This record gives sequence, structure tokens and C-alpha cells, in this order.
Amino acid sequence: MLTSYYTVKGYGEHEISIQRSRFIAYVNRVTTEEEAQAFIEKIKKEHWNANHNCSAYMIGENDQIQKANDDGEPSGTAGVPILEVLKQRQLKDTVVVVTRYFGGIKLGAGGLIRAYSSSTSEGIKATGVVERKLAQIYKVTLDYHFLGKIENAIHSSPYRIKEMEYLEKVSIELYVTVGEEETFEEWITNLTNGQVSIEKIGVEYLEEEVI
Repeated sequence: MLTSYYTVKGYGEHEISIQRSRFIAYVNRVTTEEEAQAFIEKIKKEHWNANHNCSAYMIGENDQIQKANDDGEPSGTAGVPILEVLKQRQLKDTVVVVTRYFGGIKLGAGGLIRAYSSSTSEGIKATGVVERKLAQIYKVTLDYHFLGKIENAIHSSPYRIKEMEYLEKVSIELYVTVGEEETFEEWITNLTNGQVSIEKIGVEYLEEEVI
């Protein structure tokens, strides 16, 4: 598993107008090629009367699935520019469809490349980008008299509480960014003078919005 990667927040759309042509970018997060193709087909059905529904997607930890489709535009002027934006932004598990309604003015190859690139960039901006960071989940069990001190320390630390359970002792589940485990274990041990039970219970991705 990757320790961190970038992807889009979810579904989004954005429209721009260039030389009377409408370019509508549809963006979504997907995890399989089947999901990407289903999304493309959905947009094509919605805009069956559009001149073009050009698309690209990039999927997998190592970007092993990459596809681009010009959908009738001159070769290399639509799908590839969309894909290039995904590559430049290092966006994994992302599909983009740009729907074009022709406005009567031809843009030429260079103009088309710029138009599809701009539409994709604006669509991604409107959708939002997140960084997904792999976190180790810890279960920390301690006596109640440490609770106030620990809660205050956590709130001013880089660690995030997942959930808390109040039984004979208090159990706190925390997210710790992968790579910082040793630092965390030392930190929590020092805070409780070693009177704490520490257990790793799994890993999970946390999302942080990229401005």
C-alpha cells in the first residue's frame, strides 16, 4: 500500500465556454476500470446529442491503467491532453469526461489541446483534490486518572482520535501516520509513565484536502 497519494475528492463538474463552444468537465473518483467505463457511458447517455464526449482515466497504485479517448476529435487533441493533466497533478483513481457542444468556430489542433486541458484543470479545481495518507490505528488502554492529561495532549498533537470506549479502563483508538509509530509509542509511554497498554489494530487511509 502507498503511504500517501493524491486523488479527487469525489464527483464534480464545471463548464467553460471557448469560442462559443461549451466544454463541460465531469470528474469522479474510481477504483476500477469498470467503474471508469461505467461513468463515461453514463455521461455519454446524458449528453447523447453532444458533438464529443472525450475522456481519460488513470487507475492503480502505479498508474498501471491509463486510457484516453478523443471521441471523434482529431487524434491526440482531446483524450491525451485530459490524461496529461491527471499525470501532471499526480491524480490516481480518477476519471474525467469532457463534453463538447460545438459553437461553430473551429479551434485548430493547438486550440483544442488548450481547451481540453483547461476544461480538465478547471473541473478538477471545482471538484477538489485530497491527499490520502496511510495511518496506523492504535488502541491505547489506560487508567481514568490519565484521561484528562492524555486528551489535552492529543488535541495539541498530530494524532487524531478515532473513537473512545469507557469500560473498567478507558480505551482510545488513534490514527498515527505511517512512519511515525516509534515516535508515537515513545510519546504516549512518557505521558503515562509507562502505565499504558498499546496495541496496533489495523491501517486506514485518512484524507486531507489539498488547497
